[in-house]
Amino acid sequence: MSERPAHRPTAILVGVQLPGVGDAEHAADLAELARLVDTLGYEVTDTVTQRRDTLSKSVVLGEGKLKELAELTGGKGYVPSAVPVKKDKARMRRAEESGEADDDEFEAADDDDDGQVPIVGRDVPEDSKRRPGLIAVDHELGPSQARNLEKATGVQVLDRTGVILEIFHRHARSREAKLQVELARLAYVSPRLRETGARGERQAGRGAGETELELDRRRIRDRMAEIRRELEAVHREQDHRREHRAGQPTVALVGYTNAGKSSLMRALTGSQVLVADQLFATLDTTIRALHPEAHPRILVSDTVGFIKKLPHDLVASFRSTLDEARHAGLLLFLVDASDPTFREQYAVTREVIGEIGAMQAPTRLILNKVDRLDETQREELRREFPEAIQMSALDKDDVARLRATIVAFFGQALVEAELLVPWPQHALVAQLHGEAQVLSEAHEEAGTRVRVRIEPDTLKRVQAALASSSPGA
Repeated sequence: MSERPAHRPTAILVGVQLPGVGDAEHAADLAELARLVDTLGYEVTDTVTQRRDTLSKSVVLGEGKLKELAELTGGKGYVPSAVPVKKDKARMRRAEESGEADDDEFEAADDDDDGQVPIVGRDVPEDSKRRPGLIAVDHELGPSQARNLEKATGVQVLDRTGVILEIFHRHARSREAKLQVELARLAYVSPRLRETGARGERQAGRGAGETELELDRRRIRDRMAEIRRELEAVHREQDHRREHRAGQPTVALVGYTNAGKSSLMRALTGSQVLVADQLFATLDTTIRALHPEAHPRILVSDTVGFIKKLPHDLVASFRSTLDEARHAGLLLFLVDASDPTFREQYAVTREVIGEIGAMQAPTRLILNKVDRLDETQREELRREFPEAIQMSALDKDDVARLRATIVAFFGQALVEAELLVPWPQHALVAQLHGEAQVLSEAHEEAGTRVRVRIEPDTLKRVQAALASSSPGA
């Protein structure tokens, strides 16, 4: 993993503790947001939190906390007064028909100092300290809330969804992942165009009454439709490859981001998948054979990690990637047992896996990173999760025991059969060595008689191939 730059841009975290959210949960949410912001490349220098019954509709925070935040950023510390905006009826009708109508009847005035009522008592000189480059808010913000915060602080504002989308954008490597992330980002950006466009653009006519804003939204809709068509082509190719793997035992590693899935993938398969101490370091599904190779061959898939409040558009976009989990014969739920919040993380993972319809497969819970725990803590986990497998992906003996567990699991489903493979189809014998446990092999005049332990579906496929080539078939 590359070293971090000596001087990274700084960021401030903002969180509101709403009713029903305990202190521990609130602290955990902010700690996770800090890790997200760190992954994005920022150094967190301050955190501003507040207890409120609801989020402020205009700026999220209350007046006092907004003052505190503005003092940290050197911003002006106020939001422009709201003035009514005269709306074009024809434009409003088109917006309603397209599902993009905006209920906000007021628009913030231009950002000047005339007629403003300061919420913060004084402005802080910008050179008083290193100016933050980002304010990350641990909530989903409306367009007006984000814009008002930016005006009050003078700093770029991203909500939790925006931070996650930006990380996905930077970490996407394959064409499929890039398309999936772009689709989710466009869905996120589209309703926010109204807040970022200049007023002249919204009022200026465009063609047959089309404004610049409407033109931009139409371009986004067209691009999203184009991406969906491209993804459909990619998904057809994936389905075709999956058909070729039909009948092969597959185990899927699923879990919270940074739970250690990629490290375990490396250990189980000997593959050189990316391992990094970052959230969402892996976005693409990787499929490799269990190593040392088992008979029949067992495939292992490593899927994208999950996180609390994962944007729904991202879950929808990555549904095809997660299909590997839906088609697996065994799901290994991996958690970082050294993380105090792993129970909540496990619940989030099960919820998302349930949403994509993958919970029909048998599951096993893997308590990873137990090398960071003492024996007392491990014993407590044994009592709480008696069926779970405790291990460290960095311990070769632990990995070997897990491999044996996986092989034994799929071995339960094997049936014993005897097959006579005619000489013209002798290639099937080599195929059986890869897809079954060959117990004995004898050459006869008519062909090779093979006794195997094999998956029932694979047996049916081989028997069908033998029957189709037999005389009189």
